[in-house]
Amino acid sequence: MATEGKNAKAPDGKMTIGELAERTGMTIRNIRAHQTRGLLPPPEVQGRTGYYNEEHVARIELTREMQAEGLNLEAIRRVLESTGGSSKEMVDFARAVRAPFEDEMPEIFAPGDFAAHWNIEAVDERLLRRAEKLGVLRVLADGNIEVISPRLHGAATRLIEFGVSPTAAIGLAAKLHEHADAVARAYIDLFTEQIWGPFDKAGRPDEDWHKILDALEAMRPLASDALLAMFQITMGEETEKAAERTLRNAGKPPGRGRGHRRR
Repeated sequence: MATEGKNAKAPDGKMTIGELAERTGMTIRNIRAHQTRGLLPPPEVQGRTGYYNEEHVARIELTREMQAEGLNLEAIRRVLESTGGSSKEMVDFARAVRAPFEDEMPEIFAPGDFAAHWNIEAVDERLLRRAEKLGVLRVLADGNIEVISPRLHGAATRLIEFGVSPTAAIGLAAKLHEHADAVARAYIDLFTEQIWGPFDKAGRPDEDWHKILDALEAMRPLASDALLAMFQITMGEETEKAAERTLRNAGKPPGRGRGHRRR
């Protein structure tokens, strides 16, 4: 087995394992463990010494990036293996997938302030748990409440100002979540089947990676715009139907609307 001593003098542009460890901030033991796992290619052996180069540095940096994106070492090994070691594009793709859909900044409320916004004396624990399950807020360890989407929270508080109960507002959020989940799945299925599928079947050619990333980035505003446009159409249709029902019932005595039973 080749020796990779710290004190060996490396040729120009090459590094001993000790120099690679110093350059990357990794221990020699971890570098060897990465090689054993298949995360690093073997060094170039000259005499009895293994030498490393910039490719090894780049591979270690990419491994760290993929770990930061939530991949474990076995998953990283599979990615490197499937991409033939050219994994920068896969890292960029993973980063784009995990990027927030919107750059909305969460807001934090003390329980009393939150209750005041909702026009209630105290925060209802059942409502909090339901809202947490929907992913629209989170109760922090110090008891404060983190609102994930201030925009959604603002819409809810406005409804409450108009007389809608907090329970009904959370109920509406649950219905919106259900329908939005279906819309999101439709877009993800479309991307997977129509864009990623053919690319993956073609062997993920290097020259087409930028097209995949461009499509992924473009789908974010396209999805929002299309959903808003369709919502405006359907909201107009439903409002028109409700207006027609209201006009038909306008001449009836109070209590003679839907659900009233004549004696």
